[in-house]
Amino acid sequence: MLAGCGARTDPDAQLSFAPEQSDRLVVYTSHKEEVWRPVVQEFEARTGIWVDVVTGGSNELLARIAQESDAPAADVMFGGGVDSLEVYRDYFTPYVSGEQENILEIYQSPEGIWTPFSVLPVVLIYNTKLLADGQITCWQDLLQPGLRGKIAFADPGVSGSSFTALVTLLQAVGGETDDTLQQFAYNLGGLELDSSGEVLTAVANGSCWVGITLEETALKRQQAGDSIALIYPEDGTSLVPDGSALVKGAPHPENARKFLDFTASSDVQQLLADLYRRSVRTDVAPSPDLPGLDTLALVDYDISWASQNHDGVLMSWAFYLDRRETP
Repeated sequence: MLAGCGARTDPDAQLSFAPEQSDRLVVYTSHKEEVWRPVVQEFEARTGIWVDVVTGGSNELLARIAQESDAPAADVMFGGGVDSLEVYRDYFTPYVSGEQENILEIYQSPEGIWTPFSVLPVVLIYNTKLLADGQITCWQDLLQPGLRGKIAFADPGVSGSSFTALVTLLQAVGGETDDTLQQFAYNLGGLELDSSGEVLTAVANGSCWVGITLEETALKRQQAGDSIALIYPEDGTSLVPDGSALVKGAPHPENARKFLDFTASSDVQQLLADLYRRSVRTDVAPSPDLPGLDTLALVDYDISWASQNHDGVLMSWAFYLDRRETP
């Protein structure tokens, strides 16, 4: 069971209580507090290592790691789709976790650039008061003219999960990448949200009819009573894990490796079921509340292609979103 002391999120305010450098760890995380806090608390309790936590959007934090590369401040990037971590691979030190043999092979990094944390299917959601069951079933439906300006989608240049969703859409719809980007950008009608969290709010309050988000987030809001339903697209979803990575030149590399092992440990992975997340381990049973992965239609998501074409896709996306012209 996970339990422990509080994480330190404001290091400047607590310098007088700070331990020696050998007992410290700096974690940059894009996870919500409800995800990172219990993990960090238990890690502190078990190891005695003082953890400083810096939060932000995944792409924001990855860009910060790149900017700080001459004098790294972070030890670990905790969170972000592994396709986004691959984009910044030059700023990470490969590390093969001691838990590797217990991790499903399909979620392992071939070169140890990252350690997987959880599996996050992309889903579509809709407001049940505004749309009927069956009106939205697949990615192709998001290109319907009647939905123009009614789709909640976060800026893929800020949100790593939104970038994953955009590539998933491209692979599910097919055709020329630029043509599909142009069609989807046009149907947003200039509406692009600042964060992935705003997608759920926009659909729940009815300002948007449909949205694109992650299974975990959608299920939490549905459980909380929001008027939303989620759809696993008939034309395929993706199973890109989020992960953690050891920053190159990290000030506390040994503590960072301990933390990476901890995030993939059985104790932490068992916690994921309570968070509506799926474990990457072979020995952790999936939550009975989630549909089996073998029941979902999947796209052939190419992590290498997504990372190698990351900047190009985002440049084209920004161009078409700004033009707002009919495809």
